[in-house]
Amino acid sequence: METVNISKEAMAALLRMQRSEITEHLTYTRIAKWIKDENNKKVLLNIAAEEKAHAEVWKKYTGEEPKADMRRVRWYTFLARVFGITFALKRMEKDEDAANRAYEKLVDEVPEAKRIAEEEDRHEQQLLSMLDEERLRYVGSMVLGLNDALVELTGTLAGLTFALANTRLVALSGLITGVSATLSMASSEYLSARSEGRDDALKSCVYTGIAYLITVALLVLPYLLFDSAHHIWALACMLAIVVLIIMAFNYYIAVAQDLNFRRRFLEMAGISLSVAAISFVIGILVKQFLGVDV
Repeated sequence: METVNISKEAMAALLRMQRSEITEHLTYTRIAKWIKDENNKKVLLNIAAEEKAHAEVWKKYTGEEPKADMRRVRWYTFLARVFGITFALKRMEKDEDAANRAYEKLVDEVPEAKRIAEEEDRHEQQLLSMLDEERLRYVGSMVLGLNDALVELTGTLAGLTFALANTRLVALSGLITGVSATLSMASSEYLSARSEGRDDALKSCVYTGIAYLITVALLVLPYLLFDSAHHIWALACMLAIVVLIIMAFNYYIAVAQDLNFRRRFLEMAGISLSVAAISFVIGILVKQFLGVDV
């Protein structure tokens, strides 16, 4: 243990950072165990080694060996399994911003803190940039499928809601339109990728189709849950689901690719909801002037 005069506040901060380093070491190590890609496994184990080394440095000052925060270990491991390792690690990195600020406050009492902070930031950024994850390579395809489904289906379902005022008919029409559009969009993506000479055309079209089909299922669901007397409720739920899908997807992309969440969310939500509003008005006009009565 280093024989230096450190205040109680600084010692408490050192213990928190030491525990954080141990937690991150265990998290990276656990995730690396089930990663098949050898390059990603190597990256994660390198980061884990860095975290362990930093924990050993803090141990010289604290003289203690705190246990890892297993709740955080399990949480980030869960995120990695469900949303991918890049998202989980970027999320962990953002959660460490407070710890980085703590490093700066410790510099006066623990000069070594500055070096470790710079080393950790440089190494982690370098290692994280090496991660290569399939699902992120096809984000463009997923955005294409998701955005097209949101705009097309939101407008279609909103228009049919007032034109038909029958939730089952709206659901049926939405499913037929959605499945047909899914096949059309996926095949178009495949042909586009093939025309560009890409070898991953099939995977690209699969990601596009899956994103589209999942969106269709979620948007049609409210019309299967509500009866025709509550078709406005079905419409309101559908629009709420649209906003939630846009929010969740853009949050994922913003974290995984370090993009501006607010701007992307407002842009995508604005387009989808504007189309829904226009289609809603068209549905009213169709029913009024063409005398459609179901």
